[in-house]
Amino acid sequence: MNYDVIILGAGASGLMCAREAGARRRSVLVLDHAAQIGNKILISGGGRCNFTNRDVTAAQYVSQNPHFAKSALSRYSSAQFIALVQDRGIAFEERKHGRLFCLGSAQELVQMLKSHCEAVGVQFSLNTIIQSISRAETGPGFSVSTDQAFLTCESLCVATGGLSIPKIGATGFGYEVARKFGLKIVDTAPALDGFALAGQDRESQALRELAGASLDCSISCNGVRFSEALLFTHQGLSGPVSLQASLYWNPGDPIRIHFVPSGQALYEWFISKKSQGNRSLVRNLLGEHLPSRLADRLCDFHFSSALPLPQVSEKGLEEFCSKIADYLVIPSGTIGYSKAEVTRGGVDTDELSSKTMEAKRVPGLYFIGEVVDVTGWLGGYNLQWAWASGWAAGQVV
Repeated sequence: MNYDVIILGAGASGLMCAREAGARRRSVLVLDHAAQIGNKILISGGGRCNFTNRDVTAAQYVSQNPHFAKSALSRYSSAQFIALVQDRGIAFEERKHGRLFCLGSAQELVQMLKSHCEAVGVQFSLNTIIQSISRAETGPGFSVSTDQAFLTCESLCVATGGLSIPKIGATGFGYEVARKFGLKIVDTAPALDGFALAGQDRESQALRELAGASLDCSISCNGVRFSEALLFTHQGLSGPVSLQASLYWNPGDPIRIHFVPSGQALYEWFISKKSQGNRSLVRNLLGEHLPSRLADRLCDFHFSSALPLPQVSEKGLEEFCSKIADYLVIPSGTIGYSKAEVTRGGVDTDELSSKTMEAKRVPGLYFIGEVVDVTGWLGGYNLQWAWASGWAAGQVV
């Protein structure tokens, strides 16, 4: 059977592309090996879907070409997707850092996109296994062989996502398609992920023993700094600030945890306490700024003095304050694709048109969404890239 457009993947970018292409009176078929559409949308934001962000620019994305995302993001803005949600009557709320979440269920968003697609004649083939893809034997276009049918199309759009969260069906199929047609792939890695501290040294073990403790602090990695909540886990570090930093981390890189904003300010606070005659232990006073278990561990390893504050070395205290304001950790890795929210890397943007998402060397072949080497910060940015890149391809496929 022949279609104008076949889209591989019924996730966020694929649904947006299908909606737009169908509105142009193109015959569209969406294929997916899953039993339902929008699986990743449904689990996003704890089931409430952080569907976009109020403040989206290319600066919130990581790619070998930092300018690539600008075209699509400027032509389909977060305000435009918000308007879709409002028109549908879906209630939502704004949380910190401009993150927008459904007040009800993410299912409302999936149903919105499905109804938009159905209204313009988009067809779906779920539980479908793709067996082969090739160029059409005669003329332009592509042939797609599945376990259910032999299909042909003029335009083939790959919206298969990345490797993250394999339990909902994530695979590297999109990268295989790209390689089949000779496109380059930027090395992939788990991103928006926690850090593992698997070392057997006493300090790594002590940090893992803090599982359950949390605080607001900053982490910097390769010159980029984020400030949000940090959570200690049995494996290492998690929480939003850890996930953000992981986007910029490579194996072997150190990260710096800024448990307090300023070591000098903390030191001066201790000195003021000393001048007031306070005779508490440093670890007890530090517990006024940090979770007590964390304060104890930091003192165990870096300021073990059992002397009251007036008797401790001011030089040693100043060095300690500086250390916890810029605490060096070398993670053993990230937790991995099972927990990572997205995949960094993907189809090299040098291979694609930033305006249409079409492969420059393979007319009619398009790549959109997470399969492309464009990865956003935590906070709705990756879904906004899915909407924008899907929209861009949908105008031309």
